[in-house]
Amino acid sequence: MDSNEGKMPKTEAKISGARLMVELLEEYGVDIVFGYPGGAILPFYDELYKSTKIKHILVRHEQGAIHMAEGYARSTGKLGVCIATSGPGATNLVTGLTDAKLDSVPILAITGQVATNAIGTDAFQEADIYGITIPITKYNALIKSADDIARHFQEATLVALGGRPGPVLLDFPKDVQTELTSVRKVDKLKIDPRHYQKPPIGGDLDSFAAALNKAKRPLLYVGGGAINANASKEIKELAEKGNIPVTTTLMGIGAFPGTHQLAVGMLGMHGTAYANKAVLECDYILNLGARFDDRVAKPGEFAEGAVRAHIDIDTAEFNKRVSVDHLLHGDLKEVLKALIPKVNKVDRSDWVGFLDTLKKNHPLEFDDSTDTIKPQGFLQKLYEKSKGKAIVSTDVGQHQMWAAQYYLFEEANRWLTSGGLGTMGYGLPAAIGAKFGNPNKTVICVSGDGSIQMNIQELATIAMYKKGVKVLIFNNNFLGMVRQWQELFYEERFSESEWNYNPDFVKLGEAYSIKGLRISNKSEIDKALEFFLEDDDARILEVMIPAEEKVFPMIPAGKSQKDMIEFSDTVRAGKK
Repeated sequence: MDSNEGKMPKTEAKISGARLMVELLEEYGVDIVFGYPGGAILPFYDELYKSTKIKHILVRHEQGAIHMAEGYARSTGKLGVCIATSGPGATNLVTGLTDAKLDSVPILAITGQVATNAIGTDAFQEADIYGITIPITKYNALIKSADDIARHFQEATLVALGGRPGPVLLDFPKDVQTELTSVRKVDKLKIDPRHYQKPPIGGDLDSFAAALNKAKRPLLYVGGGAINANASKEIKELAEKGNIPVTTTLMGIGAFPGTHQLAVGMLGMHGTAYANKAVLECDYILNLGARFDDRVAKPGEFAEGAVRAHIDIDTAEFNKRVSVDHLLHGDLKEVLKALIPKVNKVDRSDWVGFLDTLKKNHPLEFDDSTDTIKPQGFLQKLYEKSKGKAIVSTDVGQHQMWAAQYYLFEEANRWLTSGGLGTMGYGLPAAIGAKFGNPNKTVICVSGDGSIQMNIQELATIAMYKKGVKVLIFNNNFLGMVRQWQELFYEERFSESEWNYNPDFVKLGEAYSIKGLRISNKSEIDKALEFFLEDDDARILEVMIPAEEKVFPMIPAGKSQKDMIEFSDTVRAGKK
């Protein structure tokens, strides 16, 4: 195909490819990017230096850059942009790209590449990032000519935010950055519009609504797609009109108010007992933008006595793991707008009352009878002190599940966590990105002594830009979730899960001019939280917790809701 096909006539003014990329970012409305320079991306950085519209945040590791872009994107709803050089700089983005792909986060990654005449020669710092990232991006391109920059930029940004959001990557050879071009826009893209346009509603709305109206014990099962679709208002309207209880996935937290009477909390491996029991008791379950994740739904045993329905923008998710009876394809917000008028007001007080009884009889529980600090109780107090208004990011492990259970959210885009990939090291940079996007909001990173050390170098980014990120570290001197599994399923063989040495996190924070405090007794909690939340300065709070503390409820891997283990079960067995 001719390289000039679909392009508008060139004008006289020519600029470098690097200059064009900066101007395209500016015109798109990008005002902040996260990155780390290197030789193959220097022409672009030189032009970025001249920009008065884009603020560049210098990170300490490229993985920090992409997780910051994720935190920024998820907390603002905007495109997150990160930059890296070729070779090791580009490959350091791979974990974040995979994370963003699995959690549907719109990210634009711009990577340097060796000159086009050196590609394929094993040149210094050459890596085929285009080939590497094909399965973990929605769109990627190796830009071979400056005349192609505008087209690839237009296509990438459309795809990143179009349909089911996700990451895109533009690989930018050094000579293309210096090559001159006058092609600023194209009139014909080479991608199918279906990759970025909202699809028309597909499916029978009448029969879909009829099945819901007929249900006596319906349940809404809300996933991260609801947040991407900005459908919280419609979900609340549907739930209240039909008097339908709502459970969320880990990624769907915040899509429905956590304190609402109809909320039954998170479901799945470490979801509430009453949410998981609701799945067993419902006669109809409506999946709204979730993907029947393996930590939620066991094929053949998930809501097996119920009619199952699914609304999603991505047809690839239909019947992928769990077979359903009714399907609607389309943007969730638009589908719900069309569906709600067809949904009847139904008195389901018996069903709601039944679930209220489940909440009373199967609450979240932990042993709080000693002076040691229990993370569950600490997070309850953090929720109360912060009035549930903070943006909370987490790393991955026990602390992540405790935070999901005990910190309630009334709004979307305030809960940032790595769901699909489960990326340790996500929490701290994601919190930093969220703070840049929401400078007037309290941003808290909840982490563990294992996860925090994955990207702890980004404390320097907090210090450099004076961002008041609050860093909460639960320290049990173990990889806590690994230890929990080893205790429950591997006869207490704690193979390589105990830390023989942890740094002094408070002193480490002080090395970056960040104030810190360590506590180990329940009596210290109130004063510690005052210190932690008293102003908008960065803080580190290290909370010592028992290594034996576990996350309950728990559904063992590969099991279903019927096999759920509650805290009360461990008390009866003498294993609390």
